Amino acid sequence: MFMLKAVSISAFLATLQLLPATALSPIHIQYVATPITSTSLYLGDFFNNFGKDKFQEIAPVAEEPKQEVDEEYYDEDDPIEKIFGVFFGKKEKNPMGMARFGQKRFPEQYPPTVDEWADPVEGDTPEMALLRPFLKNTNLETRGLKLTYDANKDGWDPVKFHSKVDKLGGGIVYGITRAGIQFGGYNPKGWVGYGEARGSIAAFLFVIGSRSGRKSSDPGIKLIKVGGPGLAQMDLPESGPSFSPDALVIPLDGNNPRVARSKLGSYYERFPDGTSSLFGKDSSVQLKELKVYHGVYEEGEFIPFTDAEPFALY
Repeated sequence: MFMLKAVSISAFLATLQLLPATALSPIHIQYVATPITSTSLYLGDFFNNFGKDKFQEIAPVAEEPKQEVDEEYYDEDDPIEKIFGVFFGKKEKNPMGMARFGQKRFPEQYPPTVDEWADPVEGDTPEMALLRPFLKNTNLETRGLKLTYDANKDGWDPVKFHSKVDKLGGGIVYGITRAGIQFGGYNPKGWVGYGEARGSIAAFLFVIGSRSGRKSSDPGIKLIKVGGPGLAQMDLPESGPSFSPDALVIPLDGNNPRVARSKLGSYYERFPDGTSSLFGKDSSVQLKELKVYHGVYEEGEFIPFTDAEPFALY
């Protein structure tokens, strides 16, 4: 652009005869050939080396260490994992350093196991040891237990019941009928006495005794929640423990405080032989004992499910 301006001014001066014609000399533009070389460059190389005389050697990028794959978390025979594995690689135990969601970490997000039994825990009383096997894959499986409600001592009354069990987390109900049937239920969400229907897929009922078990070696039988988690426990302040509206209901009513009723099938499964009552052929029985156990927590330790759950879907 500068040379074009110089030529124009010189020509203008020559026209005005302010300069001799010989003062004007032709302007030659010389093109210098530059050897062309071939190399592999990328868009990032242009910006990284902009303004430099020559390209500098780029240091090789160190490979990131590969994430270890725990074979326990990857099933070669699972068709879904095979499909995703093609695109995303094998499933890692701790992706991006975060612990994976699973039954071992959150057992009560899954239905209870019916063919596995919890090991004994040191410090259990004989009665706790009787209940302990049923707590497999629950938040109380290895936690110490404490007796929080005993109807024969605290009273066969719903107000006294709730004063002893509310806001203590998940609990296990244990009862004995006058005929000697030992039964109960596990309420993962506990009680708060707000009149809620507290749902949980991990809730279950049980009967103690090898004669009721699926196998002769079982300590008893567990009957799991069916039809989803809803209405696992009817937490009514005017009633005692109520596992759904009908599966196991102990109203603690003043007129007949020791009555317990059971109708299985709608919310909790029936016995393998089709029996539809927790008490065998009887849909209603009289109780000799009724107790509730809760987990032992250290001072300041978080206790789950100690408040209302208006939008709970699990």
